[in-house]
Amino acid sequence: MKVEGYLFSFIAVFLGGADIVYWFTSHDPTGTTALALGTGLGALVGSYLLFTARRIEPRPEDLDDADISDGAGELGFFSPYSWAPLWCGLAAATCFTGFVFGWWLFFIGAAFAIPAVGSMLFEYYADTPY
Repeated sequence: MKVEGYLFSFIAVFLGGADIVYWFTSHDPTGTTALALGTGLGALVGSYLLFTARRIEPRPEDLDDADISDGAGELGFFSPYSWAPLWCGLAAATCFTGFVFGWWLFFIGAAFAIPAVGSMLFEYYADTPY
């Protein structure tokens, strides 16, 4: 994770320098703000990755003498089939379309977003045994 952390930290430093040069050469507030936000994003992700890399043991891909078999095993749980992300996406699209066409459409999307997010959160919290 250290390599990824250094990469994002480099992106933050590069965009910070480019932001300063861009401001003094163009005086454009929109581009300067976009570069400043990119700098903040790189610093945020880079600091998180470097902080996390100090707290956990190195991954097999971080070690120079690791074998392919070191990375074998279970990676985690991934939902095999779910309609919940589709409903969440449609509700979010309806909400954001409401900003363009009117608040009435936003409230309809928000009404659909509440059960959609609830179905995504509580998808695996069932009382029935498997």
